[in-house]
Amino acid sequence: MKTLSLVAAAIFIMAALPARAGMADDDIFAALFVNRLEHRFQAGDDMLVAEGQLRIGNDEHKLVGKADIDYLTGEGKYEKAEFQLRYQRMISDFFDAHIGIRQDLKPSPNRTYAVFGVSGLARQWFEIDASAFVSEKGDASLRLDADYEILLTQRLILEPALTLDAALSDDKAVGTAAGFTSLETGLRLRYEIEREIAPYLGINWERKLGATADLARAAGEDPDVLSVVTGVRLMF
Repeated sequence: MKTLSLVAAAIFIMAALPARAGMADDDIFAALFVNRLEHRFQAGDDMLVAEGQLRIGNDEHKLVGKADIDYLTGEGKYEKAEFQLRYQRMISDFFDAHIGIRQDLKPSPNRTYAVFGVSGLARQWFEIDASAFVSEKGDASLRLDADYEILLTQRLILEPALTLDAALSDDKAVGTAAGFTSLETGLRLRYEIEREIAPYLGINWERKLGATADLARAAGEDPDVLSVVTGVRLMF
């Protein structure tokens, strides 16, 4: 309840801030982005991955729902099921501040987090999403997502991406220890049949880091996973 109260108060303050003159378009829009819907072929057990977001709002104010789900096909179980609900407020021509709630249903035990951060386009057109999370137990963590699009042709696009996670305290119940906890990087080549439909091929590499890698080994997990991926990117 304290987490929800803190987030609600922060959203009220952000929403009440005056808009910059000429900053926003008042038209309301809704859009669904399925950034990744893919099969990862990897040693041990293949994985299905779904990652996307639903945005509702205008240029200045948005409500954003995010989902990130990993499913192990051989074991028939979810390795990751993470959901976020954010309020985003435009703070510049290229960046939004965001605040909200993150709910992890997997891995167990479940965790609820308050979310604070910024997202948008950095210099050289890198798209970034930087967030801080504080769980209901008081554990804090950080995440940086970054990706970049290289246009080989008008339809053929090469996209490198990186996700770096860090924890400021131990939460060994969910397999994380203080320090840098994981790094995920990938390279995907997609072909836009239409702007809304783009199949792709690529590679993805995940590595647990530091003491978190030691926890993974102790649990019988491989902290280093390389995958060949095939999937599709969708927009509605």
